[in-house]
Amino acid sequence: MTLPTSIRILNAALFVLFFSGCGLLDGDGADEFTGLSTEEQFYRRALEQLESRNYAGAISTYQALESRFPFGRFAAQAQIEIVYAYFSNGDEEAARAAADRFIRLHPENDNIDYAYYMKGLASFNDRSGILSRFIPVDYTKRDPGLAQESFNDFAQLLALYPDSAYAADARARMVYLRNNLAAYEIHVANYYLDRRAYIAALRRGQYVVENFQGTPAVADGVSIMVESYLRLGLNDLADTSLALLKENYPNHASIDNDGDFRVRTEITDPSLLYTVSFGLLGDNRGNPPLAPTRRPGTSGSQQIINSQRNQTSSGSSFLSIITFGLLN
Repeated sequence: MTLPTSIRILNAALFVLFFSGCGLLDGDGADEFTGLSTEEQFYRRALEQLESRNYAGAISTYQALESRFPFGRFAAQAQIEIVYAYFSNGDEEAARAAADRFIRLHPENDNIDYAYYMKGLASFNDRSGILSRFIPVDYTKRDPGLAQESFNDFAQLLALYPDSAYAADARARMVYLRNNLAAYEIHVANYYLDRRAYIAALRRGQYVVENFQGTPAVADGVSIMVESYLRLGLNDLADTSLALLKENYPNHASIDNDGDFRVRTEITDPSLLYTVSFGLLGDNRGNPPLAPTRRPGTSGSQQIINSQRNQTSSGSSFLSIITFGLLN
């Protein structure tokens, strides 16, 4: 029995469509790697795409090369170059993962220092979020996690390969990151001061002074220590910190022309209108009397001692003692 001509044509068309979809025929639906058969051809294609800034295409070709020739002579080179391709394509997380993988698989490779450098650079340049791409952002106020991670990666590079060609740039970036980390601590300390958490602010200021010597934020850290001590009534410690501030940073903004310490009188206190309008309406500043107009005559520790002495001298009745102070 002979099939009608129309049915034979229909079957032929379905046959062509099926195998075109499977990538077995040449044409618009053909495999993008058609014509590439050797490992060197794949590598040359990927390199051309990388040099022409077709980073997405280069990533795809490097992945295809590794899947087809996992133990070839270009495999290790493809694994290190895909780190740069990911980084240039704006995928910092993938770049870090690829660098980690290269370090784990090829610890003795000649390009191992470059892997450490790119890992640190990926964290350094991470600008996650849509807003950060269009609006200027103060990165000293962001979560310092990535900055600390980048600093550690660069430090590891310098420790393991001090003579690396990337050591000088890594060292300069570490200085920048360290300054940013110190500035972040100052932002946190000011936040605590604004909310009258003086002990927390004091600890942040001390942390900056002890751990970030040489950064511009040290002066602000000493200033925060002075103010925190003043507000806690620890005037002897405040005087010591103020003398340190005057001796090392005489032009700091917290010292007036007469050499006296400027105690801040404003705190952040956003109104409901300011909050719901995202800062377009209302105000977020207050002017409460946070600091005393003059220091107390005795230090905070002396006041505690005097208070204890007064309690001891006043004595307690027998009824007050046996009722734990409930009755006199």
